[in-house]
Amino acid sequence: NEDGSFKHVKIRGKEYWGRKLLDKADQLIRTAYFDEEGEDDKEFAMDYIWYMWCGPEAPLFDKDKMATFERYFLEDKKIQKEKKGYYYTLRNREDICDQILDEFGALGPHSHIINGHVPVKTIQGEQPMKANGKLFVIDGGFSKAYQPETGIAGYTLVYHSHGMQLVQHEPFQSRQKAIEEGLDIKSTNFVLEFNSQRMMVKDTDKGKELVTQIQDLKKLLVAYRIGLIKY
Repeated sequence: NEDGSFKHVKIRGKEYWGRKLLDKADQLIRTAYFDEEGEDDKEFAMDYIWYMWCGPEAPLFDKDKMATFERYFLEDKKIQKEKKGYYYTLRNREDICDQILDEFGALGPHSHIINGHVPVKTIQGEQPMKANGKLFVIDGGFSKAYQPETGIAGYTLVYHSHGMQLVQHEPFQSRQKAIEEGLDIKSTNFVLEFNSQRMMVKDTDKGKELVTQIQDLKKLLVAYRIGLIKY
């Protein structure tokens, strides 16, 4: 909402907001895919998927309308405009980003919101890092159609064991230039943050599973050596 509070969205007579709204959207998508054909819940969920694509209160859309038809077939610029929701202005505020991160249980200095599929208008001075580094906008502008609006070819977020980097891409110019320079797309790296301690395999979710398996195997070996297990 305009005041920074989470918007309450009514779905089948019940209100959802914040993380509960995203969880409900996730559940509806799974219902649409996995439920039996002809079930009422599946029919509603399939309809709601279309609403999530272009609905004004859909968490994946957050605009007043989708004006693709108007841009393709009509020349009036006024009716081609899509008015974005309050998120797109409030995401610049650190306190709002902290509120969202807290809602999803993402705490600590290394927690960030990654916002994809939104062009960054670098040509107008817009930066991909917002809210004092709490939010990163990536992926916007790789398509040639966006480049006159952005001035570049978008951003890629790279995460590795040392930390995070943001990679800014320049537009692809021509095959000849790519051959001459030996590089199809020129990119520039920006270091966002280093991990206070390098992340190892053991620190990952899969690594924790492997550590548990190793501990179980060691117990099994001890049991064999002391005779609890004969063979």
